Amino acid sequence: MDFYDVINKRKSVKKFKNTKICEEKLGRIINTAMLAPSWKNKTSYKFIIVDDSYKKEKISECIKNSSDEAMQAIKDAPILSIVVGEPEDSGNVDGKPLYLVDSAIALEHFVLAAASEGYGTCWIASFDEDKIRQYLSIPFNFKVVALTPVGEIQEEKPHNPIKNVNEHVFLNTWNIPYSRKKEKVLS
Repeated sequence: MDFYDVINKRKSVKKFKNTKICEEKLGRIINTAMLAPSWKNKTSYKFIIVDDSYKKEKISECIKNSSDEAMQAIKDAPILSIVVGEPEDSGNVDGKPLYLVDSAIALEHFVLAAASEGYGTCWIASFDEDKIRQYLSIPFNFKVVALTPVGEIQEEKPHNPIKNVNEHVFLNTWNIPYSRKKEKVLS
């Protein structure tokens, strides 16, 4: 699949089939995440792959939002991927904790690889971290950054519309729209 096709294919999925994920494909997805860059190559992140139904159920109860769609997605998807980062093993540059950036890049590699393999994902970042840490025996020096259910898509939905380039991309200075090319980057 072409890179831009992968980008177009990736979207937040909340309805999954509970069919097993091919181990070979999952291996490629995980290996892709391990290729992600990190600050000073510290690789301060780790992944936890959860396929145990009881643990997925308990983790789903940790989600903080007004909708139960994310909770149900965690229960329905065959696996849940959780990225954790170790702040002390990374760096902090000008008040920016780089373990968050490193973990986010790795998870983005993961979700793009999952899309390439034909699977859906949904980035979730609002949860009770202490409870997840307890359920998965995560050491206290690690922070739970984000998680995503992974599985075959049960219900296709359109991708969110592409953002208006003139509102989100500037040229040479703040608030001067980048408008050299009006062509749509992704179609």
